[in-house]
Amino acid sequence: MNWDIVEGNWKQFKGKVRTRWGKLTDDQLDLIAGKRIELAGKIQEAYGVGKDEVEEQIKLFEEQMRDFKITAIK
Repeated sequence: MNWDIVEGNWKQFKGKVRTRWGKLTDDQLDLIAGKRIELAGKIQEAYGVGKDEVEEQIKLFEEQMRDFKITAIK
């Protein structure tokens, strides 16, 4: 997944991120603003998981969002 696309279409992806990681607040989502590193850090803070676990979660999310990415660009 190209995170430049996510960043550029953050309003569309924000809801999907919120659905996946419900502990993230609207303020946190605004601060993340589509940046992968910021997302990873906020997930670690909110869920108390390590870097490896966060990377696995984000990779799974990226795989699930492949179709969404295509529709978000159109």
